[in-house]
This record gives sequence, structure tokens and C-alpha cells, in this order.
Amino acid sequence: MRTHDPGPVDETPPGLILASASPRRRALLQQLGMSFQMEAADIDETPLPGERPESYVLRLATTKAQVVASRRPRPPATVVLGADTTVAVDQAILGKPTDRADAARMLRQLSGRTHLVHTGMALATAHAQTPPSTVVTTEVDFAPLTEGEIDWYLDTGEPFDKAGAYAIQGAGGVFVASIRGSASNVVGLPLRELIDLAHELGVAIGPGRGPGRGPGRAD
Repeated sequence: MRTHDPGPVDETPPGLILASASPRRRALLQQLGMSFQMEAADIDETPLPGERPESYVLRLATTKAQVVASRRPRPPATVVLGADTTVAVDQAILGKPTDRADAARMLRQLSGRTHLVHTGMALATAHAQTPPSTVVTTEVDFAPLTEGEIDWYLDTGEPFDKAGAYAIQGAGGVFVASIRGSASNVVGLPLRELIDLAHELGVAIGPGRGPGRGPGRAD
């Protein structure tokens, strides 16, 4: 799903703002050696009645980018990245669990099944009336989980701030039998697709790029 025609690519690295406080998205951008700032959008993330997971993450990603981009005047080259990730089973959205029982329920729902991880991304700038956006989907196969494994994982504390109640990059990775699609998408930000989306906007972001900073630096 793309909403912007590609144009000439400006090789001047833009200022990048990540409209999120997610340490996982921060770490993924740092892998590209990019310089960026973080500014959380703090929006209502309640799904609309009957909203499909793909539409949900795209709406939230676009809203996050637009909210942060509109807060104060910024240099014209500034790009604001909004992103949102959710886990879906049978079109049911699995967000962050509310408590231990809710996390256990989600893990039982994922046990021995294939689920989808959707990430919506949008890039807002001062000159783009409609932010280019996309949704990336990865299929994840879970191994069957025993109640003992679920209790062990809950005791780690890891599930409670993760969509779908697990982290593939953490202890929860032991439950993942296989994936089809972007691995970084399951963590929270599909990197290859982000670079391609920026190209549609007419800017080049990616490995080693960033305003006035060298590889490996992030604000």
C-alpha cells in the first residue's frame, strides 16, 4: 500500500525524528548508523470498531507522524517517521497485555499456530500533504507451548510491554519456529522497506546517513 509517487532522490541526508519512545525501534535505526531524534506522539491507540489490523497500524503510524510533524516549525528537510506494530490472529488485534492473565491468554492463542505481525510506517514532512505510507506483514510460526513454558516466560517480565506478549529478539525468540518475511518487522520496524519508503518521498536515508553525524551515532 503506497500513497506517494517516487520522484528525484535528494542525496542530502534529512534530519530524522522517530515519533516513538520505543527502545526497540531506536536500536533498529542505530543498526543503520543513522542520526535521529526521538519524540513520542502519545496518541490514543484504541482500535476502531471492526478495524482490520492492517488499517489499524497504518492509521496509527500516519497519525503519530503527523502529530509530531505539526508540533512546531522544523527545517523543510526534516522527516518524521511514525510506526506502529501489532500481532494479529484471525484478524484479531493482539496489543500489549494488560496483566499477567492477559499475557498468558495471548501466548496460549499463539501456541502452535501461525500469526501475522503488521507494521505500519508513515513519513511526514513539511511539504508532503499526504505522508507516504506502507504496511509490512511477516508470518510467524509458533511452536506449541506448555503451561510450564508460558509461566517461565511470564516470570521473565518480558511479555508485558510487547504487542502479542512476546519479543522475538529476547527470551520469547525460543518460541518462534520460523518466519516468512522481514525479521526486523517482527521487532518493530522493517528496515529495508523503510529505506524504500523514504526513496518514494524523494530522500535517501539508510546505512551511514544522517545530518552531520558519522555511523553509529544516534541522538
